[in-house]
Amino acid sequence: MRRSSFAITVSAIALLTAGQALAQEVTPLRLGQSVTGALTAEDTTVDNEEVGQFVYDTYSVRLRQGQRVEATLRAASFDAYLEAFEGDATEAFASDDDGLEEGTDSRMRFVAPASGNYLIRARTLSGLEGGDYTLQINERAAPPRAPRPTGLRIGEEIDGRIADTDPVNDDDALYDAYSFRAREGQRYAISLNSDDFDAIVRVGSARGDFQEIASNDDSGAGGLNSYLVFTAPASGDFIVRAAPLDGTTNGAYTLKVEETGPAAPRNPIAFGDTVEGNLGSHRNDFGVPAEIYTFHATTGQRLIATMSSDSFDTFLELFAERAQDAGGRYSIDSDDDGAGEGTNSRLTFTFYEDGDYALEARAFSDEGEGAFTLTLEEAPPLPEPAPIAVGATVQGEIVDGDATDDENRGYDAYRFTGVAGNRVQAIMRSGDFDTYLQIGAADGEFYAVAEDDDGLGEGTDSRLNYVLPADGDYIVRALPLSSDSTGLYSLELIDRGPQPLPGSILVGATARGTLTEDDGLTEDGSYYDAYKVTLKAGEKLRLTMVSNAFDAYLDVGQEDESGVFTSVISDDDGLSDTHAKIEWSVEEDGDYVIRARSFTSGQEGAYALTVVPRE
Repeated sequence: MRRSSFAITVSAIALLTAGQALAQEVTPLRLGQSVTGALTAEDTTVDNEEVGQFVYDTYSVRLRQGQRVEATLRAASFDAYLEAFEGDATEAFASDDDGLEEGTDSRMRFVAPASGNYLIRARTLSGLEGGDYTLQINERAAPPRAPRPTGLRIGEEIDGRIADTDPVNDDDALYDAYSFRAREGQRYAISLNSDDFDAIVRVGSARGDFQEIASNDDSGAGGLNSYLVFTAPASGDFIVRAAPLDGTTNGAYTLKVEETGPAAPRNPIAFGDTVEGNLGSHRNDFGVPAEIYTFHATTGQRLIATMSSDSFDTFLELFAERAQDAGGRYSIDSDDDGAGEGTNSRLTFTFYEDGDYALEARAFSDEGEGAFTLTLEEAPPLPEPAPIAVGATVQGEIVDGDATDDENRGYDAYRFTGVAGNRVQAIMRSGDFDTYLQIGAADGEFYAVAEDDDGLGEGTDSRLNYVLPADGDYIVRALPLSSDSTGLYSLELIDRGPQPLPGSILVGATARGTLTEDDGLTEDGSYYDAYKVTLKAGEKLRLTMVSNAFDAYLDVGQEDESGVFTSVISDDDGLSDTHAKIEWSVEEDGDYVIRARSFTSGQEGAYALTVVPRE
């Protein structure tokens, strides 16, 4: 890690990062100080599941509770990213990517939740290609005193703008405040629209300090706008706060508060009922025409709800009902065209607990209206899976009347017994439909732990590879990818035994190999060859993997006594779009395993792996 030339005391503390403990040099800073540095491949590297690898430098600063801090990270050669950690916490409580809104530089703002030491991580957003940067950390002035809310008239649209001079809430987030007078029991629709930021609207009491009653950051139709329906608990003045969801982004917006009609009535419905309805008289809390039907279900019951209309494209959404103090209702499933070709909906769902539920019947578009029919049925119990022996091939047929999954796809289920650690392969072929395979444990409700669509790479046939986590029974489901498909198929089940033991490789050597379906399997179903190498702390290595047959991926880690692999460093496209390269400084003495694998599951072919020392 290269630093600027001014004198600064460096102390080493242990920084525990998520997933691995690393000894990281930490440089102390004081508020108002600016430092220059550089991120290089020699700096601490993290392999993150979401963004891949990144490198970082760490700084410490001592803060008092309530201090308002702003850190800026500017870099010309990489996309800058900032994170803040409280003490030795492993998860950042504040972060920023492009807060400066000037390209790829970062500006992170936060309020210290307690007095103590804080760690500031200056890093690349992703990748090991860093470069020079400048980091500055300052104390922000106290927020301006909040002005009196601007009055607004019901039904009037107001143009506003979020700016850095606006007041901030207790979380240091910018907002504009407006007041309106409401009548007890009246429902009001509050819409906040912006092309500049992801909007959130809050409504609360105007008496004393702002106390939030309701909030929303979604319009119900996607996008960045907000729409909130609010029922006034009493007559009087209420406050609306218009704000960016991230609390910092500036930009223009429009705000409107208007009276809206009564909530859609909650109509009881029972299994076996068919009701005729008309969409258009009532609206849901997003202002969309909807009708709501409530019922009670018990654990294990299977629901089939079908909605049809000649007037609009139907849409069904299933909600679990909860008391307001438990979070209110929440969506658990939905369907658009599950009834097959056309615009009718069929939602299939298996209930996992006793409770009250609600079906919301509406149009796929926000403004669809007209007559519809809704039928609520209880599906029969699922049939017992048929036994299948490992090594066997069975012939089957998906027909109308088969059991269906929650996506309304007919399926056949097969039960087999497996051994922990063994690699199981299921192959499904059909000339009648696009095949789909799932595997799950046999206990309880079926849940797919692995699945495959086109793993054979030969069109529409499937090949599912899975390493069994425990001894016991498992279920394989053979089904079409589409809910309206039927036809003949074949299913073959193969046990390829335990994971192969690693080979070995020496530093300075090149190994040439071929990935096949007999090789080891990663958790995501990719094939790999494993090579063991013994290394010393401080060794600097360059690993490359080249293949013209598949997208190469390198993963270096360590295995415990039970064979569990923990990744230390990995790379996909470090050499080119399909070739991998890792430049690595070994942190600790020990035995390491290099996995030469494909980036995507099911890929096979020849490769060359080279491990050489570097300067």
